[in-house]
Amino acid sequence: MTTPDIAARRVLGAIAALVVGTLTLSACGGNASADANTDNKGGSNATAKTSTAKITISAKDGATNASINSTGVKVSDGKLTDVKMTVSGSGEAVDGAISADGGSWKPKEQLERGTKYQISATAKDSSGKTAAANSIFTTVTSSNSFIGTYTPDNGTTVGVGMPVSFNFDKVISDKKAVQSHITVTSSSGQQVVGHWFGTQRLDFRPQEYWKAGSKVTMKIDLDGVQGANGVYGVQKKTVTFTIGRSQVSTVDVNTQTMTVVRDGQTYKSLPISSGSPEHTTYNGQMVISEKFTQTRMNSQTVGLGGEYDIPDVPHAMRLTTSGTFIHGNYWYNKSNPPFGQTGTSHGCVGLADVQGAQGATNAKWFYDNSLIGDVVIVKNSPDKTVAPDNGLNGWNLGWSEWTAGSAA
Repeated sequence: MTTPDIAARRVLGAIAALVVGTLTLSACGGNASADANTDNKGGSNATAKTSTAKITISAKDGATNASINSTGVKVSDGKLTDVKMTVSGSGEAVDGAISADGGSWKPKEQLERGTKYQISATAKDSSGKTAAANSIFTTVTSSNSFIGTYTPDNGTTVGVGMPVSFNFDKVISDKKAVQSHITVTSSSGQQVVGHWFGTQRLDFRPQEYWKAGSKVTMKIDLDGVQGANGVYGVQKKTVTFTIGRSQVSTVDVNTQTMTVVRDGQTYKSLPISSGSPEHTTYNGQMVISEKFTQTRMNSQTVGLGGEYDIPDVPHAMRLTTSGTFIHGNYWYNKSNPPFGQTGTSHGCVGLADVQGAQGATNAKWFYDNSLIGDVVIVKNSPDKTVAPDNGLNGWNLGWSEWTAGSAA
């Protein structure tokens, strides 16, 4: 999952509107709305023909909410000859490049939020006459912008149950504006609809699981979109991921077995140990959201006091945010293994394993044969159905309920 700090460097976006300034005659550089045209000798000459080159700096001089991504320079009726961009105050140069045709310039990397910059640009028209433009501006601040941490990541291959899920770092009051600037499409042609869980989470999924082998494209166009009063998006990016083979595994608490179905065919049946009568396992459709070869599990983190603290739980795969995993168990009673017999866990689904995550165990087999986004269904547990926002588990909402949560 992409973290907010990482996303802030990876994602693209902008909020500064493209402002075309009217060029006026001047011997020295003006701002973005007052470009200078000079004769070939460099001095002002009111009677001389002025340059026809028109320079546009996208960030208006004096702007305080300029784009961190699309700030740049363009010229019409001429070619750029030089562009310098620096951090105001320190004078640190910002690398950039003029396009091959001389018509535009842009920074090589995303700008920093909440930073003051200066751009000075010159261009010449076909007659060799020079035009110049300058702009001093500040990029949008973190407090006046929002980003969405999303999953899955670009280029990944995921299971058929994987939703697209955004978690925004600010409360979104204009849900329609934000949702309408994120589109998710599939090569399978399945209709994909967004659903809001509260004011900071937006998930997308089709009515049924994704078609195996399909390609999903997510277009994030939140550049300048106002998500709340005075708070604007800074992301503009296209993300694609692939749906792998179909794998849906069903845990039957009555029989303490898990049946793995791949591409519609029963692939394997494994004995498991679900939650005990005191700590039952949720029913419902749950999506694997994280995988850990080994991880620590401490009962205090899930509100169970000091009942357990296991530093090296092997082959653990998260099913809920609240702490439900399907994982290996090496601490079971070797003289009376519970797998296939009885539920002994604190709500997780356990598979036979060995300490150190080594060996040809059932837990290792399932871990090696599972993808992020695979579905694990639990049935016949005395517990309730898992909440759809507890993990990536929106499949527990019917289609009419899902679409009712759309703002688009």
